[in-house]
Formats: sequence, structure tokens, C-alpha cells
Amino acid sequence: MAKYYICSMGKILFKILKLFGWKIDSKTPDVKKCVVVMGPHTSNWDFIIGRIAFSQYGVNTKILIKKELFFFPLGFILKAIGGIPVDRKKGTNITDQAVQYFNDNDEMFMIFTPEGTRSYSPNWKKGFYYIAQKAQVPIYVGYMDYEKKIGGFYGEFKPTGDVKKDIEGIKDILRNYKGRFPENGVR
Repeated sequence: MAKYYICSMGKILFKILKLFGWKIDSKTPDVKKCVVVMGPHTSNWDFIIGRIAFSQYGVNTKILIKKELFFFPLGFILKAIGGIPVDRKKGTNITDQAVQYFNDNDEMFMIFTPEGTRSYSPNWKKGFYYIAQKAQVPIYVGYMDYEKKIGGFYGEFKPTGDVKKDIEGIKDILRNYKGRFPENGVR
């Protein structure tokens, strides 16, 4: 019942997004499981617009979110839309937890914003990279461009094994898109 409500609500919100001039590319990766690197991440609105857009793709989406946000009633909502509470302070292995979600689901897109903050950050978190490797799933790059009001999937990113070089390659792709606050975006 909750899934139906969220799906119906997503369709209504998607129409509202279109009324505000946003165009979301309807093409989705032709895979059942993948890691999605979204960017640039410069605003809380990224999550809202992105979640509405993903509701149209009809894929099971999961998002790792700090556990501190899972309080009532927000926690219920976050779980309903694919949020997974993560305790960043404990010694738990987040990579193993994420891989287990891939193992437990036949279809799933796990979404990451590797900047790790809405402020400018030259040092990206690399967990998405290791999760994709360990779960043996492809990495796709997703984008949002506030200037052009467009969003979608850029395409698959094929890792070379050189993490630093690959992160720079993904940054090169996302430099083409403007976040809500461009000064906080990828440089």
C-alpha cells in the first residue's frame, strides 16, 4: 500500500517538476543493478528533484543516509523512499552493508553523491567505487543541471582500477553541469 501511494505521489510530483520547466531524460541504464554517481550535489533540493525523477524510472532505488536523520516522522518517509540508515561513527563496514543490499535484491540502483557535502569538496568519498567493485555492478553517472533544468543519465563509467584517475574522469563529466549553487559544484 505504501509503495503504491509513493508511486502515485511520484507521478504527481513529476508533473509539478515539469511545470517548473524541468526535463528529465527518460532513458535509463539497461541493467538490473548498478551504482549511480549523481552530481553536482550543491543543494538539499538535489535529493528532492532527484528522487522525483527516479520515481519515473520504475527502478528500486536505495540511498545511504546518515542514521541521525531517521527520527520520527522523517525516518519513516526516508525508509519508504529507499533510504538506508548508516552509522558513520561505528566501526561497521558500510561497503559490506551496501554489497549485502545488492546481494539481497534482484534489481537495485544505489545512488551516491560522492562529494559528501553540499559545499565545495575537492576530496570525494570513494565508497561508491569500492561498493561497485565488490558487488560486481557497473557505475553509471547521473546528472542534474539547474541552469538548463535537465537531468538524467550521462552513461556508464568504466573503471580502470586507478581510483584517483577514475574519480577525476567522473569529475570531468560532471563539470559540464551546473548545480543550484555552481560555486559549490565540481571544479
